Amino acid sequence: GAIRERERRDGLWVIRTNDEELSAEDLALAYKQLMRVEETWKTMKSGLRIRPMFHRSPDRIEAHVFLCVLGLLLERVAEERCGESWRSIRRKLGSIKVGQLLTPNGTIYQTSPACADVRNALKKLKIDPPPEVLAVG
Repeated sequence: GAIRERERRDGLWVIRTNDEELSAEDLALAYKQLMRVEETWKTMKSGLRIRPMFHRSPDRIEAHVFLCVLGLLLERVAEERCGESWRSIRRKLGSIKVGQLLTPNGTIYQTSPACADVRNALKKLKIDPPPEVLAVG
């Protein structure tokens, strides 16, 4: 019986607010957007390999919130332009790789050829594809 009761409540949220004018739908939407901001920030930090931050000043807290909102905005713009989820877009763009070729005459940095899906996503995002050869040193 206890398992059935837990299954019945599985996926339910309890959201508390002091704004009594918001509807349940608006509260749920705000909560989902907050989760997306946090997920976006986590994705951005993992790519940048940033260690956890503990903010001690109002300026740092404000900057953190600003970056979270900026991350969400970039994600939403990409989703709107591509017509697909951020996870799918990120997976496609993550397929672009850079190889380092060491030669007796120097080092060459070369990108992997982009498949049609990647080229299409870049076009929708109005981003030029990376050049085949990034640098020769």
